[in-house]
Amino acid sequence: MHLKRLLTVVCILVLPFGVQAASLLVPMDDAQNDHLKAYGLVYRALDMGYQSEWLLNYRAGSFLIEFSPETANLALLMGVTAEKITSGQVADIYRQIEVENMERVELEKAPAIAVYSPPTAQPWDDAVTLVLNYAEIKYDIIWDEEVLSGALEEYDWLHSHHEDYTGQYGKFYGAFRNALWYQADVKTNEDMARKLGYNKVSEMKRDVAKTIADYVRRGGFLFTMCSAPETIDIALAADGVDIVARELDGDPIDPGYEGRLDFGRTFAFENFELVTDPMVYKRSNIDTYPDRMMRFPLQEQDFFYLFEFSAKLDPVPTMLVQNHVATVNGFMGQVTGFRKSLLKKHITVLGQPDNYDEVRYLHGNLGRGTFTFLAGHDPEDYRHMVHDPPTDLSLHKHSPGYRLILNNILFPAAKKKERKT
Repeated sequence: MHLKRLLTVVCILVLPFGVQAASLLVPMDDAQNDHLKAYGLVYRALDMGYQSEWLLNYRAGSFLIEFSPETANLALLMGVTAEKITSGQVADIYRQIEVENMERVELEKAPAIAVYSPPTAQPWDDAVTLVLNYAEIKYDIIWDEEVLSGALEEYDWLHSHHEDYTGQYGKFYGAFRNALWYQADVKTNEDMARKLGYNKVSEMKRDVAKTIADYVRRGGFLFTMCSAPETIDIALAADGVDIVARELDGDPIDPGYEGRLDFGRTFAFENFELVTDPMVYKRSNIDTYPDRMMRFPLQEQDFFYLFEFSAKLDPVPTMLVQNHVATVNGFMGQVTGFRKSLLKKHITVLGQPDNYDEVRYLHGNLGRGTFTFLAGHDPEDYRHMVHDPPTDLSLHKHSPGYRLILNNILFPAAKKKERKT
C-alpha cells in the first residue's frame, strides 16, 4: 500500500468514534452562542449513549460529540453552536493538540448528580441548581436523612452550597434570629435531628460532614461553594468538641476547644481559629471577610485569575479551569474568599487574586476521590442578599463563573488516564 494511503487509514482508525463520516464540534470560545447550555448538550449526549471528548485548551475547552441527526437536532433545539466536521478535520485538530499545550479527554458517561439541599431552599439559594436547570442537566435533591441512610453510594457527584455543617445556622443569629425564615430554618433542622435520633443539630451535621468525607475517600466527587467549604472543615476538625454557643444549642461551648481541633480530618484547611460568638457573623479566619474589603473596596476591583496548567501532565486542574477568559469577576457570599495561608500543602490553587492572602477556587484529593471548593454565592450577582430574586441565566449565558461550576459537573465523566510523569 502506498505510504500516504496507509497514513490516511491509520488517522481514520484512531479517531475516537471509530470509522465514521463526521463528528459534532462544540466550540467553547467566543464563537459559542450559549456556553452554559453547551455543557448540557454534552451531558445529554453522554446520557443518550453518544461518545464525546473534551478538547482541553483547544478553542477554550471545546467538545467533540459523536455525530448523529439526534445530537445535531438537540444542539439546534438548545441553541448551542455546533459544527458538523469531517474525520479529516478531526484528524487535523488532533495533530494540533498533539504539539501544543492541549489534550484530548474521553468522556465515558453522564455522572449521577446529587445536590444536598434542605426542603426550605428557595430558587435564589443555590447557583448550582440554577445552572443545572438552565443547562438542562438532571439531578436529585437529597438532605440529611438521605445522606445518613447511605444514598450517596448512588451518585458520582455531590454538591453542597451555603450549608452550615457546624450547626450554627449560618451565623445569622445576631441579625436575623427574629425573622420568620430563620426560625423556620431552625425548626426544620431541629425536627430532622429529632427524627434521626440526635439531641442537637450540630451533632447531626457533624455526622453528615463525616459521611460526605467518607464518600469522597471512597471515590466520590465533591463540589461546594459559599459557606459549605469552610463549615465542613470546621465540623470535621471539631468532631467530638462542642463549639456551638448556648444560644444556639442550649449548652455551653467546651472549655479549651481551641486545643482540641484535629486538622488531620479536614479537606483543605488547617491551623484556623474559630469565631464562636453567636452575635458575630463569622465562623473562622478561613473567611477573608471583612479585612478583604480593605483590598477590594469596590466591585470593579474584585476579580481573580485562573491559573494555566499543562494539559498533558495535569489534565485534572486543566479541566477545572477551562474558560473563554483568564480573569473572572469576583462575587461575594457567606464566604467570599479562603485564606491562602491556611491551606494544606497538597491543595492545588486554581484561581486567586494578585498579591493577597486569598484563594477563590481550589482543588484537592482525599483518598480515591476529589473535592473542589469555589468561594462566593452567585457568579452573576455580586452582593446577593436574602430574598433577592434568582439570577436569570438567559441573560448570562456566557458567564465565566458559571462555566467553572459546569467544568466540575463534567469532570467526573472523564476517563481516568495514567499520569505521564
